[in-house]
Amino acid sequence: MYREVLSPLTQHWDLTWELAKREVSDRYAGQGLVAIWVFIHPLLVMGIYVFIFSFVFKGSLGPSDGLAPDYTLYILSGLIAWVSLQESMGKACGAIVTNAPLVKQVAFPVELLPAKSVLTSMLNLLIAICILVLYTIINQWRIPWTYTLIPVLLMFQLLMMMGVGYLLSSVCVYVRDLKDVVQAFGVIGVYLVPVLYPPQWVPNLARPLLYLNPLSYLIWCYQDVFSFGRLEHWWAWCIWPVFSIAIFAIGFRTFTTLKTMFGNVL
Repeated sequence: MYREVLSPLTQHWDLTWELAKREVSDRYAGQGLVAIWVFIHPLLVMGIYVFIFSFVFKGSLGPSDGLAPDYTLYILSGLIAWVSLQESMGKACGAIVTNAPLVKQVAFPVELLPAKSVLTSMLNLLIAICILVLYTIINQWRIPWTYTLIPVLLMFQLLMMMGVGYLLSSVCVYVRDLKDVVQAFGVIGVYLVPVLYPPQWVPNLARPLLYLNPLSYLIWCYQDVFSFGRLEHWWAWCIWPVFSIAIFAIGFRTFTTLKTMFGNVL
């Protein structure tokens, strides 16, 4: 299966990269300082969440939560993972539908369309991580050893986002309303995972739902690296990679099964 996936991506890597760059430039079309806006956008998103939950609601963490008292760092560590996933899901829904002329060309490798959307989302994630590293250096004057696990985080998040991208992009060709469901989930989903609060704040009756949500393990891995500075949720590092591989396999198989009829449906 991995050879089936990597073959079109490696053979057409230059095309994939050009498509990703065009998507970024089209997003900021008419704005001369495109490179600057690429950095400003994730910074604004992170700043708004931090302002609301750290200053307006004045949230704080203490010893009873088992965390360091830096609530800002706790929010940002989970937020950067969620925002990149949310963005990739939104883009995936239109990856095939909005590129119908390309899809109808027999020689065009349609596998590149979801891939280039994921690459642009990963770019924003990398920028957000750089901002978070800078914040940590300024605030703590040190870099935790867990930062060495950042490549592991990126590898499995890329795998998961590729799987989600293949799954949503192919299904949305047949079920156009799915994009509205995904948009709604993107808005409310941040409250269904422990991004803005620790699990200890959730009532005991509802707390098992956090552990049933596979995306919670993604957030816990990011929090271990950037907020805890230790493997506080060691079991998440066992569950999330398995989930990432599974969703990738499901997404790619679904895509290869449904892509044969894309031209007829579009």
